Amino acid sequence: MFIFIFQAIWLFIDDFAGKGLDIAIISKFFLYMMPSLTEKVLPLTVLLSSILTFGSFAENYEFAAMKASGISLQRSMLSLIVFVTFLGGVTFYFANSVIPASEQKIYNMRRNIAKVKPAAAIEEGVFSDFEGMSIKVDSKHGEKDRFLNNVIIHQKTATQINKTVIKAKTGELISSEDSEVIQLVLRDGNHYEDVEVKDSRDKLKHPFLKTEFEIYRMNIEAPELGGEDLEAEGGISTDKMKSVGRLTKDIDSLRNDNLKIVRAFSKNISHRAGAFPFIKKDTVKINLNEKLIKADSTNLLRQPDDLVKVIADSIKTTANVIGLFNEWQQIQLYTSAKNNITNVISSIKGKKEELDKRYEIYNRHILSLHKKFALALSCIILFFVGAPLGAIIRKGGIGLPLVIAVLLFLVYYFLGVFAENYAKKSNIHPILGAWLSTMIMLPLGIFLTKRATADKGMMNFGNAIDYFKKLFRKKKEIENA
Repeated sequence: MFIFIFQAIWLFIDDFAGKGLDIAIISKFFLYMMPSLTEKVLPLTVLLSSILTFGSFAENYEFAAMKASGISLQRSMLSLIVFVTFLGGVTFYFANSVIPASEQKIYNMRRNIAKVKPAAAIEEGVFSDFEGMSIKVDSKHGEKDRFLNNVIIHQKTATQINKTVIKAKTGELISSEDSEVIQLVLRDGNHYEDVEVKDSRDKLKHPFLKTEFEIYRMNIEAPELGGEDLEAEGGISTDKMKSVGRLTKDIDSLRNDNLKIVRAFSKNISHRAGAFPFIKKDTVKINLNEKLIKADSTNLLRQPDDLVKVIADSIKTTANVIGLFNEWQQIQLYTSAKNNITNVISSIKGKKEELDKRYEIYNRHILSLHKKFALALSCIILFFVGAPLGAIIRKGGIGLPLVIAVLLFLVYYFLGVFAENYAKKSNIHPILGAWLSTMIMLPLGIFLTKRATADKGMMNFGNAIDYFKKLFRKKKEIENA
């Protein structure tokens, strides 16, 4: 846990360094992060402790004494099997209840730090995103770093176009516990804004508006907080913040929503392309039959060749249809068809990006659901990997067992990471992505348990060497003969 906490410190160092946060807030943040780290720590702990324990037993010949007393390996492992099974149940409860709550606390703390301490979101010397605008300051000072020097602000429109620039010599951030508004007061500066004109010739002149000010006040709306409570609940909930029951409901909702969007878009594209796949009746035949009934039957019977000419379709290909139009009309038809196809392809590409994001959210929910069960089962499986492996290598202490445990854990961990990343992008099924690393360790645990029960080593290199010796001996005998 100590090692993984240090890894978390390096990951989040940019969020806390130089922001003037109290040590109590930072400590509380990492305290909330500890439950989520058990997902990595617990499997490694079970694997390492089982190898160390059973390696020490085997190294001190305690297993030999047990076997001489009639106690098998399975019987000696029985109490620990019961304990690890209980640990798996506790782990599932932890993953289902404690970890989602801690993830919610972590998210809320990171989101609210900028609201309680507004200057914490602004870094010196670089442009920082601050409530919908980019702001840069040379330095900060005063209580909670509320006073700013040499302020530059870029404000963008809804289409992400930078049309307003504000520069000021000094600035001050004013916030109140009772107010939902953060006030930014700028002094001694200029305001530049591009002017929108309708005439295209005037646009080439790039007109803009410049004003000077002594005091310029900007009111920035902030979400409601309970005083300086950094753990105030927010409305956003990700897959890691949900329990099994909530994930199951949301997975069904997301799947139904995605299917509705796909069906609606498919129907829209079919209509735009002029496709009518659900026509049940041939209206041409119906109209033709009506005409035949109304016509004089005696005349039709007297002229069978003319009837055949009426029924037969003289236009057999699209080329014949185009040939009915003039050349300039044909060019317009081809251009219109090309534009329609281009528009349809653009719509499909845009919708594909939207659906990729929606299905990634859907895959993440399935992954989170099955990872809760996989984490609980991984503790049991890795115990059956580590315990017999320790009995086989017959080494205790911090040395070879630690190296083997770390190598096995790295294989388990990286397989899980790669499978999870592939599953999020729908390259493999999310259920397979959640269970792949655990399922790969399962046959290894069965193999090692059988070898340890039969009192055999990892591999019998002696038999392999003897086999190759016999093989070369036979070749020499054949050559001599």
